[in-house]
Amino acid sequence: MTPRDRSTNRLLMNSDQLELTDRSLEQQAIEQSNDAASEARRTEYLERLRAALPELRKIEGFPIGSDEDILALCDPPYYTACPNPFLVEFIAEHGTPYDEANDDYHREPFAADVSEGKTDALYHAHGYHTKVPHKAIVPYLLHYTEPGEVVLDGFAGSGMTGVAAQWCGLASKADRESVEEAFRKADRLVPKWGARTAIVNDLGPAATFIAANYLQPLDAAKFARAGKAILDEVERELGWMYETRHTDGSLRRIEYTVWSAVFGCPQCGGEVNFVDEALDTDTNRTREEFPCPQCGVLLTKRSLLKRQTSTIDAATGESRQVPKRSVALIRYRVAGRVFEKKPDAEDMAVLSRIAALPLPAEVPHQAIPHMHMTHERARMDQAGITHLHHFFLPRAAQTLAALWRKASTNPDPRTRNMLLFFVEQAIWTMSVMDRYRPTGFSQVNQQLNGVYYVPSQISECSPWYVLDGKLDRLVVAFRGMAGPRGAFAVSTGDCARLGLPDRSVDYVFTDPPFGENIYYSDLNFLVESWHRVWTNAAPEAIVDRAKAKKLVDYQRLMEACFREYARVLKPGRWMTIVFHNSSNAVWSAIQEAIQRSGFVVADVRTMDKQQGSYRQVTSTAVKQDLVISAYKPRSGFEHRFELEAGTEAGAWDFVREHLTQLPVFVEHNGRVEVVAERQNYLLFDRMIAFHIQRGATVPLSASQFYAGLHSRFLERDDMYFTELQAAEYDRRRLDAPDIEQMSVFVADERSARQWIRAELLAQPQTFQDLQPKFLRELNQNRFEELPELREMLEHGFLEDVATHRWRVPDPGKQADLEALRQKALLSEFATYVPGNVKLKRFRIEAVRAGFADLWAKRAYAAIIAMAERLPDEVVQEDPALLMYYDNAVTREGAG
Repeated sequence: MTPRDRSTNRLLMNSDQLELTDRSLEQQAIEQSNDAASEARRTEYLERLRAALPELRKIEGFPIGSDEDILALCDPPYYTACPNPFLVEFIAEHGTPYDEANDDYHREPFAADVSEGKTDALYHAHGYHTKVPHKAIVPYLLHYTEPGEVVLDGFAGSGMTGVAAQWCGLASKADRESVEEAFRKADRLVPKWGARTAIVNDLGPAATFIAANYLQPLDAAKFARAGKAILDEVERELGWMYETRHTDGSLRRIEYTVWSAVFGCPQCGGEVNFVDEALDTDTNRTREEFPCPQCGVLLTKRSLLKRQTSTIDAATGESRQVPKRSVALIRYRVAGRVFEKKPDAEDMAVLSRIAALPLPAEVPHQAIPHMHMTHERARMDQAGITHLHHFFLPRAAQTLAALWRKASTNPDPRTRNMLLFFVEQAIWTMSVMDRYRPTGFSQVNQQLNGVYYVPSQISECSPWYVLDGKLDRLVVAFRGMAGPRGAFAVSTGDCARLGLPDRSVDYVFTDPPFGENIYYSDLNFLVESWHRVWTNAAPEAIVDRAKAKKLVDYQRLMEACFREYARVLKPGRWMTIVFHNSSNAVWSAIQEAIQRSGFVVADVRTMDKQQGSYRQVTSTAVKQDLVISAYKPRSGFEHRFELEAGTEAGAWDFVREHLTQLPVFVEHNGRVEVVAERQNYLLFDRMIAFHIQRGATVPLSASQFYAGLHSRFLERDDMYFTELQAAEYDRRRLDAPDIEQMSVFVADERSARQWIRAELLAQPQTFQDLQPKFLRELNQNRFEELPELREMLEHGFLEDVATHRWRVPDPGKQADLEALRQKALLSEFATYVPGNVKLKRFRIEAVRAGFADLWAKRAYAAIIAMAERLPDEVVQEDPALLMYYDNAVTREGAG
């Protein structure tokens, strides 16, 4: 008996014992009756979906594929591989109508530390290009929602938000106690456990297929039997392809075969087998230099010449050029011991026999379209990859096709989809992209992430080596989700067109695309081709040169998605955005898209993946994961603002409303954290943005705002509070006397002033104390004409004449200093106005002040003209300048 047989039989025996002890014959009869009713319901909804497809196809982002292939994936009304037409019915059944008159909902932004939980078996049940672990999402759902409330993720990927929503009702006692302890330490209310209602959507059929299989209840025993059956059937039919002769003459099962690229020596022209010559068998590592086996000259991989050979394409019958490869070694086991051998004549005869077989119909064989992942077409052509079937060596193509055929013909719809969920995980590993890793690694999933890349050392794994352990792990993982699950719906389409009713969602948790880091539709293309249903990438929010999508297109697409979130979210509710930041420009685009859609940002934090903790940030934080908390203003406040827009009363009404949405007290490692959003300059920024995005005149200057803020609200530790909030802060502040300042990245004048302020709040310091520390922190923008440290001190801070120590001024004096500073900035900006040449060096703060002044004068064309004289990256990377420019373009166009 093989290890797979023993392991799977153990699972099946356990399953059978559970069935015998826990399920009476009467219970089984009831379940069979329920299954029949479920199938009848599914058939009814399939027919309704079929009838709706002509209209659904008119929706932008509808997947590419035939009606029959799309319907074959669907399990309506819960899951559709196209826009889900049953979401209105779903909300009517599971949602709660918004009741403005009796709405007393209130939450602060969730600002506690969260563990990632990437070791969880369920998290690893299926891979995806990127995903937030479901256990890291759970605290957010517990904080912002109550059992049964509707949670939405429009960029759901593999569906972890939906899994988290269900896990809130399935968590073990130990898991619940752990979460509750974390909530108590953060002085939060004990969470209410119970499943949330989940709606998950993604543009990619590959993603929603994974999500649907995660969320649907699974009969683990039935799946285990079916999975073992198809592996056994393929073994009986095609096992001969993976047999090799041991030294005692017996045939043994191959675990994997290593294929090596064959290069040419630039000195003598002789052939160089890369694995044979470059692999150091003592260390199992590739040598940087190695001698040519013919002439002895030292070689590097970079110096080698590519060798190609001709072969007949299995799909077209035409001759094509492919990289020359040879079998370097074969690995197998005998009685648990690992053996490796060079291929013998019998092995080569088997490979020749396989190569002569026709390409199975299940293997996709269309040409690969032009995409970013393959835009360097010479590179892919040199790897011999122009059509999809070229990703698979002949043996892998035969066995994958057999597995796919058997999985897709299972008569039970739920089991069938789960079997495909199981088999599709072998596609990347069994392709020529799987790299040989000799240093003790498993050879499964060794492809480079986020790219199509063919290595010089390919590990061709057997299907049993890939899938035996996976079958066992899936059964164990999904047993952990046994129990009553929360309601869910899965839809496939554009996040900007969700098909949900207005104000029907209680909370949004979303992990959107981030610029040009990951090309989801490109990467999904390979797996989706096996399903014969592909992503329609037209509305994909991404920066992509191959699809001619620029940063401005990305921002526009993201804004459309956030507007849809704002439409369907109930007023006063929250959206949490996880953003994997890669550039200041993309970060600015996301901020602008959020604000233009109607949301107000209340908190931004960086995620420390090692510690599972967050640090608050106020400036750009490149290459860090960000967690953004934003709220949709209440309807009553929006109505009041419409009446008061452009007045001082409206501005202060916004500030009061915004303060009520901010965290009152945040403790981190026993120290009080300064909440950045409660500081005067960020409150001013939010007030300006709120007015500009709604087309209202900004009624207060900076100096007027700072003076008014001090007179209307209470100041504590450089933060502002309402009276009730200040009382709560004072009470909790007694137990944590130390202050922990926020992280400030010193890149420009604004962040420099923030850094100086934080230093001087800690203690007054002399110029000589500050300067060496300031120079160490400085990472200056190359366009920034940064004032000297002394000038920034003189224009924003006060010096004690006796001690020469600088300190933060009191609020009244600060307003006076700010008025003088703004006057100086506008004078500086006036020197930039004449001429029409591009500016190379300038004070960005002066440009911000100038844009604000021009906006107040409604000189939109002047803003646009000046923006065109600035380097593109300055406007793109600065949230304030981008906000003024985008809105000026909108106003000028409307005019």
